[in-house]
Amino acid sequence: MLASPKTPRWIKAEREGIHLPTTDWWIDPSRPAANALVTHGHADHARGGHGQVWATGATRDIIALRYGTLTGGRGLDYNEPLDIGDCITATFVPAGHVLGSAQILLERHGERIIVTGDYKRRPDPTCVPFQPTPCDILITEATFALPIFTHPPIEREIARLLAAREANPQRSLLIGAYALGKAQRVIAELRRAGYHETIWLHGAMVAMCELYERCGIELGPLAPVSEASRDVLKGQIIVCPPSSLNSAWARRLPDPINAMASGWMRVRQRAVQRNVELPLIISDHCDWNELTGTILELSPEETWITHGREDALLHWCALHQLRARALDLVGREEDDTG
Repeated sequence: MLASPKTPRWIKAEREGIHLPTTDWWIDPSRPAANALVTHGHADHARGGHGQVWATGATRDIIALRYGTLTGGRGLDYNEPLDIGDCITATFVPAGHVLGSAQILLERHGERIIVTGDYKRRPDPTCVPFQPTPCDILITEATFALPIFTHPPIEREIARLLAAREANPQRSLLIGAYALGKAQRVIAELRRAGYHETIWLHGAMVAMCELYERCGIELGPLAPVSEASRDVLKGQIIVCPPSSLNSAWARRLPDPINAMASGWMRVRQRAVQRNVELPLIISDHCDWNELTGTILELSPEETWITHGREDALLHWCALHQLRARALDLVGREEDDTG
């Protein structure tokens, strides 16, 4: 095992999040903090109750939609430095995960630390691409850090979805997709594949899609399911939260084909458990090859690994003579939204 370099005194991994103790700023804290730097709007990273929230403008808009108006802090542009005291500068760098998502680059006296938050390396028409950023310490997620997780091209999954619709003109096609990021990405990829008909939305999806469009992401014609009759919805594509796939709401639709867009659909048992007829392997996280490739590309002195398959990535780092350690953060959820 390689000896770990000395951890800079100005950063500490605590159970509640990444803490900058000399200034008492936090990154994605799981409890209310006076000053919070937030990587993106998903609920396991962005929570209510903070005194001041510093994030990209789009992420602040998402947090405001979910938790109410934000009064403290402000929105920052990508690559706009923020002085947070003790000679520490924080800069938001594109993460490619969802709208507004960012890595956070921390710099102090020449030391550079990247906190990735959640990120992906695949192209996505609904958010700014991941920006590789050299660093001394890389703090990376490990959601899909097992070799079995290799995400196929999204074009293949969208083609499978459209083929299922074409083969079943009397059935609706119901896609379970997380309301922030996944739903809009699936819609945008359907448009890119040439599908320009109305896409129908569960009521819980409407506000977030409207926010995306206000931010300049074109999603084409959308309408809530409540405006359509059962007959109108035959052969139509409907997007809903994953929790609604097998609900009483879904049973009112015309013989729906249950589909789900998630990286976890690579695991057949997960699809069976969720009664998913059409599993779509579409993820907003890196797969195994992208995680390991990112570590090799950035070549940090040390990698800190969090929320996911830490053991597998630690083992891979050891095999490649790379310094690494696992963090023990609370509140990072493993669910079916990957």
